[in-house]
Amino acid sequence: MPAIVIVGAQWGDEGKGKATDLLGSRVDYVVKPNGGNNAGHTVVVGGEKYELKLLPAGILSPNAIPIIGNGCVINLEALFDEIDGLEARGADTSKLKISANAHLVAPYHQVLDKVTERFLGKRAIGTTGRGIGPAYMDKVARLGLRVQDVFDESILRQKVEGSLKQKNELLVKVYNRRSVEVDEIVSYFLSYAERLRPLVIDSTFALNEALDEGKVVLMEGGQATFLDVDHGTYPFVTSSNPTAGGASVGSGIGPTRITRAVGIIKAYTTRVGAGPFPTELFDDMGLYLQKTGGEFGVNTGRPRRTGWYDAVLARHASRVNGFTDYFVTKLDVLTGIERIPVCVAYDVDGVRHDEMPMTQTEFHHAKPIFEYFEGWTEDITGARSIEDLPDNAQVYVRALEKMSGARFSAIGVGPDRDQTIVVNDLITG
Repeated sequence: MPAIVIVGAQWGDEGKGKATDLLGSRVDYVVKPNGGNNAGHTVVVGGEKYELKLLPAGILSPNAIPIIGNGCVINLEALFDEIDGLEARGADTSKLKISANAHLVAPYHQVLDKVTERFLGKRAIGTTGRGIGPAYMDKVARLGLRVQDVFDESILRQKVEGSLKQKNELLVKVYNRRSVEVDEIVSYFLSYAERLRPLVIDSTFALNEALDEGKVVLMEGGQATFLDVDHGTYPFVTSSNPTAGGASVGSGIGPTRITRAVGIIKAYTTRVGAGPFPTELFDDMGLYLQKTGGEFGVNTGRPRRTGWYDAVLARHASRVNGFTDYFVTKLDVLTGIERIPVCVAYDVDGVRHDEMPMTQTEFHHAKPIFEYFEGWTEDITGARSIEDLPDNAQVYVRALEKMSGARFSAIGVGPDRDQTIVVNDLITG
């Protein structure tokens, strides 16, 4: 039965939460396979705006069981604050489950994240400072703490001691910070054990059993393709694999069981943090897209950098993820713009590149080569089919589809769940 992956096709903030929420009523499980509380989703339901950080967007879908998968890193304080915030607004979070194999963000990870960024100065990555990178570093270095460790004080203490033996040397001798006490960290995690225990499951077994029973599983990736630690604009990336292949690893669902890979892509482009961005705008139009599109980070409030649609990025994302479909978001934000540029290739030191340059140096030097499309002024938020769109909007959408490497199966024309043009069913195809 269907196992569907939703992946950001740019640098994040494309509207993955809306796509997940739109499908949530038709799926049985919604899994977050990577990232932590650095990867926010904004979902609008019935005019109510929800800003989700660590929780899967499927938490707002009454029919779906939301799962935080083994590929995530979890800040327990942030987790329960988010749960409490949703319940205070009347949302039901009782179905939430968490993988026993997910890793934990410790308080010392957050300290290290912040002091490291300051130490890097001009070479800073632009992290959220929430300890996500250091937690993944510990995971790979085999110094990590897992959710299941909270239920065994002896194991937890051993692991904290092993991790702090190294980190206290760094904090004291390199960063001139105080050392962290083992008892302090152990007590911090044990304080959450009773509330955490009923949420924890063997998620790999549960999800594969669900597929065996004919149920539908949706995996919603955090961040995006070009923040992937292997395939993104390294080193300005996250510390996990938010691509379709990473969703398989982060959920425990084998790649042969994935039936659809859906790329979420804005009708323009944004980026938060440092790193190359060929179509970035530095003028009033950039500010217009930022303001009209509400381009401010869910987690940090930082203004997002804005630019025109980049078809080169879209084609590359389609290849890396094996996209079967694209869900285009925020087409309505472009309403009222007289001429809309689209990047169709790059100029790198006088050489045209129709596809992504191979090296970081070339991509840093890439200048966009644009094609221009006539804009529209009509309100499109009520459109529910391609034919409902103004002629110029139809031309724009169909041109982008031809350039982007996968069919456009859904188009967002407003922030609410129902403000979507559905061209092809994203579950059955």
